[in-house]
Amino acid sequence: MDFEENHVAERAPAALVQSVDRALMILEILGSRGEAGVTEIAAELGVHKSTAFRLVAVLESHDFVEQLVDRGKYRLGFGIVRLAGATAAQMDLTREGRRTCEELAVDLRETVNIAILDGDRVVNISQVRGAGSITSYNWVGQATPLHATSSGKVLLAFAPEPVRKELLSGELQRFTDSTITDLEALHRELAEIEARGWAATAEEYEVGLNAVAAPVRDAEGRVVAAVSVSGPSFRLAPETFGDVAPRVVAAADGLSRRLGFFR
Repeated sequence: MDFEENHVAERAPAALVQSVDRALMILEILGSRGEAGVTEIAAELGVHKSTAFRLVAVLESHDFVEQLVDRGKYRLGFGIVRLAGATAAQMDLTREGRRTCEELAVDLRETVNIAILDGDRVVNISQVRGAGSITSYNWVGQATPLHATSSGKVLLAFAPEPVRKELLSGELQRFTDSTITDLEALHRELAEIEARGWAATAEEYEVGLNAVAAPVRDAEGRVVAAVSVSGPSFRLAPETFGDVAPRVVAAADGLSRRLGFFR
């Protein structure tokens, strides 16, 4: 690459950064003024009107701004509200989830976690250990597999079909002799989980560790997290799942209500 080509290549990222900066400034202008026309926005940015119009058009295509047809001006759109709502929901989930973990840990005397979907893995965002816990392992921030954990199975079972298909497009890794690695078998279990409203694992991710989980829904009814209780297999045995599951489901439902979901 000669000097001229290199100079052009360096200019391109700089121009992109400048465009992003100007687009963010437009959002700030509309946030402070309430509404503004392209001419006003251009003057505020110190750019030509055509440049301002192109930036506004891109923001409008993503619903971050909307045009007031009767006045030809622009204001912030519902795309901003959607992002703000997602941020608020995440904050509510973390805050309210802690309360749920504490209450359920006291009830069951086992470790309780709240987990969310992160890419093709499950990530625990909150944990409280019960009085009966025999381990001090901290699962917060740990990424675990979808098909081998109770929380992961919940998030898979209640995911939209296209999302589930994409998440299960790869090979199912084996972690123990009990891990489900057959895709058809996993799909059958996910259908059962969706029907009964909770999931369980018996030594499928770690030998000696069992767990039960239930879905948490947001105000629109979407499953956004899972509440799980885990414990040693000799204490949280499969024959206890029928007694433990309704209590986990009740805790998850309580958290869903605090997030604004009502059946």
